[in-house]
Amino acid sequence: METPQVPGPEGHPVGWGRAAFVTGLLAGTLDITAACTQYVLTTHKSPVDVLDFIASALFGKEAFAGGVGMALTGLVAHYLIAIMFAVFFYWLSPRLTWLLEHPVLAGVFYGMAVWLLMNLVVLPNSRVGVRPLEPVPSAIGLGILILCIGLPIAVRATRYYNRRRLAL
Repeated sequence: METPQVPGPEGHPVGWGRAAFVTGLLAGTLDITAACTQYVLTTHKSPVDVLDFIASALFGKEAFAGGVGMALTGLVAHYLIAIMFAVFFYWLSPRLTWLLEHPVLAGVFYGMAVWLLMNLVVLPNSRVGVRPLEPVPSAIGLGILILCIGLPIAVRATRYYNRRRLAL
């Protein structure tokens, strides 16, 4: 299957992979900013703790004593995950066209799916292990993933594929 192309800046073609990558960077930035802001406001602790927590999925409790290296590892892992979620949505959306026909609804559902996957599959099977899901923090986390991952990815993918249709 040929990679769909859309005119980019100065008329250069942009494939869906590159568009998804950029969208993943945007969504990852929104998400980590919201997560760190929420963490600082509720705990009055350093946002570096959020990055260490992400790294702890790979390295366990040692991540919290790992300094700048672990924080950077957490940040890179965070962006890789956000990019993977964007790539998957960009790949999936032409196959399930209702996602492109209803981007807000798709974004809400996608954010919910990301929350479920991360909290019920990824984290329990990582070195973080099983954690209790408390209602208020869970609702805040769900809201962050809907607003910062699901909606931006769905809206940008819809914009990308609509531009593609217009270019053809």
